[in-house]
Amino acid sequence: MRIEVTPADVAASRYAVSPLGETVSALRLHAGQRASDGLGPWVARTRPAYERLRREVPAVGALLALLRRGGYNADFIQPPPDGTARDFHGELAAVRATPLAQARDELARNLAGPRATPPAYARRIYASPNVVDLIADAIEESWKALVEPDWPRLRAILERDLVRRAGRLLAYGWGAAVADLDPRLRWIPGDVGVIEINDTDPDTHSLAGRGLLFVPTVFGTLIAYVEQPWPYAIVYRASGVAELLGPPDPARPDDALDRLVGRSRAAVLRALALPATTSQLVAQLGLSLGGVGDHLTVLREAGLVSRIRTGRAVRYRRTPLGDALCAD
Repeated sequence: MRIEVTPADVAASRYAVSPLGETVSALRLHAGQRASDGLGPWVARTRPAYERLRREVPAVGALLALLRRGGYNADFIQPPPDGTARDFHGELAAVRATPLAQARDELARNLAGPRATPPAYARRIYASPNVVDLIADAIEESWKALVEPDWPRLRAILERDLVRRAGRLLAYGWGAAVADLDPRLRWIPGDVGVIEINDTDPDTHSLAGRGLLFVPTVFGTLIAYVEQPWPYAIVYRASGVAELLGPPDPARPDDALDRLVGRSRAAVLRALALPATTSQLVAQLGLSLGGVGDHLTVLREAGLVSRIRTGRAVRYRRTPLGDALCAD
């Protein structure tokens, strides 16, 4: 797939977070449809909730039976965000508003081609006149069980990545913004730049001044949306996810950095792989506001972090010395 972009598309590009998308991706992670890539502790912690969902909500299994890599997945299940600041319930309302005829068409396309036949209970759900609501109910129950309890921390991770990505696009242009999004993506510079994605779509798509929607994900993987009526969008893995999901496992033996600066202070320093505000660090690490503030003061006085102001927000970032201490 090739997506043509121009400098004019920079101003029209937008950034969004999708709690509904994270919910569907979290399900796929639990179902083994995606590699955990450092998320093993989160998967282990939430595994009992996932197993309860599979037992008690049959539509969760029907939803998972639709999802596949390298093929079409029904768009109404996981539409890209529209670029507005919708919360989970706003996104879910858009799913519930899907006309039945559209859902039937997308399900038929989703299920076409050589693949394993879904189980009988799943086929009954697909044939139900309430299929849209049943699928939406499954997504809602999955949100409550798997994602909502950790959402403040997850949202902070995603929003931090968006700030970084937007800054690179505005300051340095398309090449800097997309070159490290995913190993399957390649940037080709030119008067009309091209984002080339290694997938099964041979077509070329032009943004034509409409811009690109960037959607970071913790649990998901690279997705490109190029079909109408959705906006052109790329879902990509947020930076440093494995390091940013929370405090270290209490059972993990202390490493050299823990012994040097203390376990909690080391967690704060590691979490600053991307610049963050004090409140974002509180949400991510589960520490008190006062505790995070004290750790940041010590780290700054030691020359390991510095402060930067972005609008009204004050963000902390690691210095080169802080990066060196956190290196493997």
